[in-house]
Amino acid sequence: MPTSGKLRYYATTPTDSRWATGLAPHSEFLRTGKIARPAPPALPAKRRYLAPEEVAERTGRILAAAGQTTYRRINSFHEEIRFPKMIFYRVLEEIPHLGYCHVTTSSTSFDARERVKWSFYIANFASDISETYPFFEHIRSSTGRMYFAVAFEKAPGDTFRIDRSIRKNGLLFRTGDPQEAMKNVLMLGAPNAAVRAEVKKL
Repeated sequence: MPTSGKLRYYATTPTDSRWATGLAPHSEFLRTGKIARPAPPALPAKRRYLAPEEVAERTGRILAAAGQTTYRRINSFHEEIRFPKMIFYRVLEEIPHLGYCHVTTSSTSFDARERVKWSFYIANFASDISETYPFFEHIRSSTGRMYFAVAFEKAPGDTFRIDRSIRKNGLLFRTGDPQEAMKNVLMLGAPNAAVRAEVKKL
């Protein structure tokens, strides 16, 4: 996502509740017999600048926690559906308040095809998925999370690349609905028709 300049981040300061009575003046008088004095004007809080590294660390903690919760949910649905726990996160360059978390990886057989390897991710933004670099396009941070699974294959050496044999962008699914995402992942992990029938009831 192109930016006109580097973003600056500041820590938020909670409102000091000592000056808030929560009651109208006449209610306070009836309750205590005392006349409520006007609260002194609040002093402007000094904003603390957050370094990009600190923002990235905070983002990572939130993403990892979301990954842990999601993993527990998909792995506890059915005893015949088990996924490996492979949680790690990445934040986006120049915009470290945005990032994505890898939750798990597995493989699925589609019709007579060989088994397709895939990974499941959560992002704290929505975007289009490109067929080429950069992978995320038209990033929208105001529309909640994005859940998606991408097919991959072995590349030369110890690397992997997107498997474009099913779709050019390798995408198996993408949704902003956590329930739909869970159902899609479970369908990919279901070992037989009987288990898939149970997943469809979700």
